[in-house]
Amino acid sequence: MKTDYIGKPTSRVDGALKVTGTAKYAAEFSADGLTYGYVVSSTIAQGTIKKIDLEEALNLKGVLQIFTHENVSGLAWFDRSYKDEDAVAGSPFRPLYDKKIRYSMQPIALVVAETFELARYAASIIKVEYTTESHISDLKENIPNSFKAPKGKVGFKPPVSRGDAKEAFENAPVKIASEYIHSAEHHNPMEIYATTVVMEPDGKLTVYDKTQGVSNCQAYISKIFGLSAKEVRVMSPFMGGGFGSGLRPQYQLFLAVLASLELKRSVKVSLTRQQMFSFGHRPASVQQMALSASPDGTLQSIAHTAYGETSMFEDYTEVVVNWSGLVYQCENVEQKYDLVKLNTYTPLDMRAPGAASGFHAIESAMDELAYALKMDPLALRLKNYAERDQNDKKPFSSKALRACYAEGAAKFGWDKRSIEPRSMREGNNLIGWGMATGSWDAMQMKATANAVLTADGKLTVGSGTSDIGTGTYTIMTQIAAETLGLPIENVTFKLGDTLLPEAPLEGGSWTATSVGSAVQSVCTTIKEQVFKLAKKVKNSPFANADLKEVNFDNGEISLKLNPSKTLSITDVMKQSGKVSIEEEATTMPNPIHMLEYSFNSHSAVFVEVKVDEDLGTVVVSRVVSAIAAGKILNPKTARSQILGAVVWGISMALEEDSVVDNNFGRFINHNLSEYHVAVNKDINDIEVIFVEEKDDVINPLGIKGLGEIGLVGVAGAVANAVFHATGHRVYNLPITMDKVLGLSE
Repeated sequence: MKTDYIGKPTSRVDGALKVTGTAKYAAEFSADGLTYGYVVSSTIAQGTIKKIDLEEALNLKGVLQIFTHENVSGLAWFDRSYKDEDAVAGSPFRPLYDKKIRYSMQPIALVVAETFELARYAASIIKVEYTTESHISDLKENIPNSFKAPKGKVGFKPPVSRGDAKEAFENAPVKIASEYIHSAEHHNPMEIYATTVVMEPDGKLTVYDKTQGVSNCQAYISKIFGLSAKEVRVMSPFMGGGFGSGLRPQYQLFLAVLASLELKRSVKVSLTRQQMFSFGHRPASVQQMALSASPDGTLQSIAHTAYGETSMFEDYTEVVVNWSGLVYQCENVEQKYDLVKLNTYTPLDMRAPGAASGFHAIESAMDELAYALKMDPLALRLKNYAERDQNDKKPFSSKALRACYAEGAAKFGWDKRSIEPRSMREGNNLIGWGMATGSWDAMQMKATANAVLTADGKLTVGSGTSDIGTGTYTIMTQIAAETLGLPIENVTFKLGDTLLPEAPLEGGSWTATSVGSAVQSVCTTIKEQVFKLAKKVKNSPFANADLKEVNFDNGEISLKLNPSKTLSITDVMKQSGKVSIEEEATTMPNPIHMLEYSFNSHSAVFVEVKVDEDLGTVVVSRVVSAIAAGKILNPKTARSQILGAVVWGISMALEEDSVVDNNFGRFINHNLSEYHVAVNKDINDIEVIFVEEKDDVINPLGIKGLGEIGLVGVAGAVANAVFHATGHRVYNLPITMDKVLGLSE
């Protein structure tokens, strides 16, 4: 059996652990004498704590301590200058630091007790008095106070304009101008955020945390509490969904470590579902688009302005408008991005941050322009196809977007589309067909992996990355098995542990590229070491051969020109007297290629909706998503990634809405009963197409990430399909019945 795994559909190597309940998550770890923490949240959005009465709660038998701003001074080192790996400009939020309330549901106390139930009850009887101040929570109303971020987060590219979009727009014969709005969205992964801190007998901490970066959390804990890295081990072997919510350490991590160090006990702190709305979210945005074109559809100008929310203490930035200058050929482009400070927690990267928001506006505007031109929306996009990155004036390392358009349209049957709105019907349902383009950065980060090959032919590879459900365990096992030519069952991949070599946060769709490259590199080094030993074996058939002249396959080495000449890896190890071979490798992107090329994945999304003419209900009946993302490592897990992303795009378009009551400055639907997300009943046929795309530049594996590209463009395609069905364009997400019927905006 040939050990050819890359590019082949492979079931998850961790699947059995998950379906049998054997996989353990952060809140499921235990320890002798474990205690439980429960967080008390503020009920106001702006002001100060006037008085906090703990007496009744502290008198309960089994309540060990209640931490507030009044008794944590000096317990921890609060460093204003310290930034976690995904931090943004400004001053990071510091729980229990002072009496100031900056946003609603801010953590103001931690009750620690012998049982969870007791901690929760004690928290309920704490009495808090506030001095309330006026708060700011309405994004659109406060746009006059917007400002340009003086600094962005690491990697943020401020938008740059070119040409004269204003003059070109004024002189163009065909033009449209519209405003697009979407409110905040919350990540809401199934697994609640939790931290279990185990106080070891020697005083060291073993921390089980729900996170997308164990090294980030270790550094955070070490610097804040003045501990060395050797005193803190952070583990996160499994994660029940993250979508970006675990990129920064959340406040339950700080509170659990604080309590453990003070009490010299093991402590577990779990947030409630309601408290999952008290940190990070996709920021609400208001976007203004103005497009103009000549009668043949050639774009004359693009003007894209976005206003995004941020907190009072940090300036969160994301790339929202830059995509307008990247994705279409146009000489006159104006791109503007400003922030508005609100009494909310700092927004946080959420699957395809910036692009999911920006492409909704861009692709909706392109659709609107197509109708103004009486032109097919796909033809308009092809007319303005950009062969090079229009922002940076670089060639793409690869771009198969034309193939995405062609294969997606063919599978969907786009050529059968009637162009006029309200012209397609099925009984009482109006049928609409819409499409959109998507793009996402194809990034690679520095990453390190180690590998140990033992004499029995078993390989263990490790890197301190995460698996948030994307299939990291599986694809890394595939890469290692194929690189060294071992049966996949002889390979074990380890992750989520600060004892392993450091890897970047799992975000940005860069894990497969970054960690995968390190895994391939270290396994190649192991292969080279094995071959050196094989050449020295007595009567070796490879004594005069080079590495390029042999195959490593199914645990054996053979000559390519004479496959009968073989040695097993186990025999080589045995005859060489080697118990094991251990290597480590670090990889990073090619700096020359970074200067010369732009790296992006691309997509084309085609959507069919059925809209009840009387009720205004919208059902997404069909989706075809065509993806160009380099070489696909595992079509099975890759398809799963795109399916999940499309489902989220449908959810974003039709359901997700974190509603703020501006009277209180609070998200009022902070639960899974009233915060609506797509469920099985909402999802119908989704077809995923991976178009062939060879990329010899991006990395040795030729791969790009998949986690986010599947989401980009979906909301815009759904919105465009709703317009085609009804003739009524909805500019404000989510697209609900009242908006479809024109009763509200």
